[in-house]
Amino acid sequence: MITVGVAAGARRAEDDPRAYGAGRWSILALLCFSLLLITVDATVLHIAVPALTAALEPSSVELLWIIDVYSLVVAPLLLTFGTLGDRYGRKRLVLAGYLVFGAASAAAAFAPSPSALIVARAFLGVGGAMIMPATLSIIRQVFTDRRERAFALGVWSAVAAAGAAVGPIVGGLLVEHAWWGAVFLVNIPILLVLLPAGAGILPDCRERAVHPWDAPSALLSVLGILGVAFGLKEAGSGHPGGAVVLLCGAGLLAWFVRRQRRLAFPLLDLGLFRRRAFCAGVGGVLLTVFSLVGLELMLAQYLQLVLGDSPLQAAVRMLPLMVAAVAGGLAGARLLRRFGLRATMSGGLALTALSLAPTLTWGTECHPVALALCFIGIGFGIQVTLLAASDTIMSSVPESRAGGAAAIEETSYELGAGLGVAVLGTITAVVYAPALAPVRGVPAAEMTQARQSLAGAAHAAQEVGGPAGRALLEAARVAFVSGLHSTILVSVFLLGATAAAVALLVPRRSGPDGGGSPHENAAEAALRER
Repeated sequence: MITVGVAAGARRAEDDPRAYGAGRWSILALLCFSLLLITVDATVLHIAVPALTAALEPSSVELLWIIDVYSLVVAPLLLTFGTLGDRYGRKRLVLAGYLVFGAASAAAAFAPSPSALIVARAFLGVGGAMIMPATLSIIRQVFTDRRERAFALGVWSAVAAAGAAVGPIVGGLLVEHAWWGAVFLVNIPILLVLLPAGAGILPDCRERAVHPWDAPSALLSVLGILGVAFGLKEAGSGHPGGAVVLLCGAGLLAWFVRRQRRLAFPLLDLGLFRRRAFCAGVGGVLLTVFSLVGLELMLAQYLQLVLGDSPLQAAVRMLPLMVAAVAGGLAGARLLRRFGLRATMSGGLALTALSLAPTLTWGTECHPVALALCFIGIGFGIQVTLLAASDTIMSSVPESRAGGAAAIEETSYELGAGLGVAVLGTITAVVYAPALAPVRGVPAAEMTQARQSLAGAAHAAQEVGGPAGRALLEAARVAFVSGLHSTILVSVFLLGATAAAVALLVPRRSGPDGGGSPHENAAEAALRER
């Protein structure tokens, strides 16, 4: 939460909760479409991995970077762009983000090499980071009634999870009927609609930050988060410099924290993290998205390369996850009011962990009904958890600091997504490669390619052909399932441990210690600023 000053004077008529009228729902719809575009892009490549591998022939490390660089760039920039939106105007930043996102989409669609695609995906992350904080902070600005805001956040949260879930479906449809680059090209006509609509109906900040914006703090936060994420990814891949980068990133974050404590007007109000409910909300978002996005990538490859589904068939199999996520978002506000923060968050986390557990017993055989039930439990549990966390985080701040609140929450989203792909993908690769023993009749060069990834093994098996190629593909499938079981075991443990921590540490309902009501927090903030 960014500490800002608010211009003195009486509140204007436009500050009245009814000022936006029915137009607030149009604003919500536009924000949700913007969010959907960004969250779809985080997972749209999951189904396209086999086709992309065949077209560009990336190495296993390049493939992980192609998928992961988007989230790893978005995560450290969210705090910076959230605070810039509070200071210079959220509407202006959103419209600029549309332009950057559109240009990067065109570059990614026609990327001629893995490195070019990585760069284009990084700029997509920049555009996404410009747009995302405003989606939550404008909701906080427009919906001043607590019940309405809970419903609006439920819709927002459902769209966020549905976007991550619908990404593979969109990717499957486009790869099946066009080519892998179409998953990016489809963004451009959507942005051509969103740009004039946003210019016409999006509100700007009614209250602007007047305290100085601390550029060194912003730079430290960006470099620190990126260094930690990059270091974890490279260290997990066995790169000798990964640990050094990780330590440098941690050192920059420590410097950032120390600087915030000494500044009169810090970029990040560290006092907010003393509240148990706020910390639980941020941690719940981070670990939930970590598990969802990382596993979604692995399961998309499992459906196509182990079970033999086409891209479209794999996308349809994942449809229950999207439907359950939407249902969880719409039902989550009611569950939160009925059962309170603690029960809603811990219950959602526990349901997700229990829904994942049966997959630990599966092999290369097909379990269509059980898989659909698991996806339903995962989607609903994750969405209920995210809504409870989002409501707590966004209700704890006044409107003028909503951009920073949104940035912290969405940093958790994107950092969870980036680390989920990096860490769970690395665990799968570490287990998969040694588990794939040499296959009789397969040359050493093809075996080396097969050990890079399951998609690489499928490509090598096609080149070898005959019984040896079929034997290689079958052995690769068994090895991949072993790696998948390892990632699921890690996810189940993390989700279960977080559920237990929430149940023990978080108050049943948000209060002065757990986050407070919006009125209490606004009064508290005003006293601090005086």
